[in-house]
Amino acid sequence: MHKYLLPVLIFGSAILSAAFVFKPASTIHNQLSAAEKKGGWILLFDGKSTKGWHNYGTTTVGERWKIEDGALYLDVSDKEKNGVQLKGGGNLISDGEYENYELRLEWKIAKCANSGIIYNLQENPGKYSQPWMTGPEMQILDNDCHPDAKIEKHRSGDLYDLITGTPQTVKPVGEWNKIRLICKGDYVEHWQNGKKILSTTMGTPAWDEMLKNSKWKNYPDFGKFRKGKIGLQDHGDGVWFRNIKLKKL
Repeated sequence: MHKYLLPVLIFGSAILSAAFVFKPASTIHNQLSAAEKKGGWILLFDGKSTKGWHNYGTTTVGERWKIEDGALYLDVSDKEKNGVQLKGGGNLISDGEYENYELRLEWKIAKCANSGIIYNLQENPGKYSQPWMTGPEMQILDNDCHPDAKIEKHRSGDLYDLITGTPQTVKPVGEWNKIRLICKGDYVEHWQNGKKILSTTMGTPAWDEMLKNSKWKNYPDFGKFRKGKIGLQDHGDGVWFRNIKLKKL
């Protein structure tokens, strides 16, 4: 062997070994980092169970809400419906109520599908038959296929039927999207895939005027509450959620 070849081989082997040793590990989902724990974040989905969640107006979770590969998803293999929702599905609601918080989660959706994240909702089925009667919704949608994508204020990330999110940052069907929702007093922000796409202040004359020109004009308690539960919407379509976490502000 040439006298210069052996050191080169040894050096090259060391580089390959170092690359193998220091290769970043795959992301671990549905866990809080040490920094997040120190910062006051709480995990709302453990990746293994529906603990901390229930269907609106009940104490149980419909059998169509399932867990696979660390994701909470709505199984639409049997499309029998109860209204717009799946039979055995239903809107999923957090056990806890929250006020002044940042919510983060990841979602992906099936082709041509529709869902949403409803916040500050009031669980009072005797007075409100649906969570969207009180809680604003951050829309989840296949913008490339679903008919609602043709309607302004109905696209992914929008404050449904009230404010259009700009820019549109949603990823294609099958890819995970990251959202941040900030609620502090009357102030709200929607973030999607690293960009703030809208903000608003509820309870102002401008807010009240928007309500008068929206679907919510006939729901007097819509958007009135600053403390409430988090809802994951069953709109009869396939949707997946993971890494659901919240920090009180």
